[in-house]
Amino acid sequence: MSDHMSKATPLGVLDQRMLRKRNKMIRRQPPLAWYLFLLPTLLGIAVFMIYPLAESLRLSFTKGADERFVGLENYVSVLESGTFWYSVYNTLYITVFQLLIAIPLGFIIACLINNLRRGSNFFKVLFYLPNVTSIVAAATVFLALLHPDGPLNYVLQLLGFEKVIWLSQPLSAKWGAIILSVWHWLGFVIIINLANLQAISSDYYEASSIDGASRFKQWLYITLPNMLGSLTVLFIIGWIGGLQRFSDAYMLGGLQGSPARSLHTVVGFIFERGFGGHEYGLASAASYILFLFILAFTYINTKVTKMKI
Repeated sequence: MSDHMSKATPLGVLDQRMLRKRNKMIRRQPPLAWYLFLLPTLLGIAVFMIYPLAESLRLSFTKGADERFVGLENYVSVLESGTFWYSVYNTLYITVFQLLIAIPLGFIIACLINNLRRGSNFFKVLFYLPNVTSIVAAATVFLALLHPDGPLNYVLQLLGFEKVIWLSQPLSAKWGAIILSVWHWLGFVIIINLANLQAISSDYYEASSIDGASRFKQWLYITLPNMLGSLTVLFIIGWIGGLQRFSDAYMLGGLQGSPARSLHTVVGFIFERGFGGHEYGLASAASYILFLFILAFTYINTKVTKMKI
C-alpha cells in the first residue's frame, strides 16, 4: 500500500500537466471567434473611413465631371488661392484666441471648484452643460445674443461701453465666434483639469504645509507642475479641433463666412468648393493639405511640449 502511494503522481503535478495541455489546445485552435466579433467594426472602418480616404485621394488628382487626371494641378491651385490662405488666417486667429482664453480660464475655474467643500457637483454640471449642447443649437442661441439689441450689447452698455454690431465687421465677427467657441469648450477644459487635480496626492500638500509653504506656493510648486500633462493634452486637442472648425463659423457667417469672408475657415473653403461649386478634386486636395497642416502642428506641439507620440 505504501509502495503504491509513493509511486502515484501528486495531484498538483497532474493539475499542472492538464493545464499545459489545455493551453496548447487553445493555442492550436484558430481564433475565428475573435475575427467574427471584430468583423462588424473592421467593415465599418473599411467602408466609412478607409474607402472615403482612398477615394478622396484619387479625386484630388482629377478635375471635372469626367474626372480626368491632372496630377498636382489641384494642389497648386489651392496653394495659390488667396481665399484659401485667408481662410487659414481666420482659422488660426479664432483657434489661437480660443486656446489662450479657454485653457487658462478653465484651469483657474477648475482650481476654484476643486477647493469647494459644498456645491462642487452643481458647478461641474453648470459649466459642462454647454459642451454637451449641439454646436448648431449653441450657435443659433448666439445669433440672438450677438444681435445689435441682444443681451450681450445690453450688458456692455450697462458697463459703459458702446453697442457693438458683432456680425457686421470682420474683427467683431471673429470675436463673436471666439466667444462662442470658448463658451462651448470651457466645460470640457474644466472637467479634464478637475480630473487631474483630484489625482494629485494630498500628501504633497500636507508635507508642504508642515514645511510652512503658503497656499500660493503650494499652487505654484505642486499643483501647476502636476497639471502640465493635462494642459498639454488640452492644447493639442484644441489645435486639432480648431483647425477643423466649421459648424460654428458656418452658422454665424453662412457659406461664404460673411462679413467679408472673416468667418471663412479652411473646412468652410472645402465645403464651398466641393458642395457649392462641385469642384470635388479641388476640395479633396484642400482636405489633404489640411490633413498635412494638422499633422505638422501636432508633431511640432508634441516636440515642443516633449510629449511622446
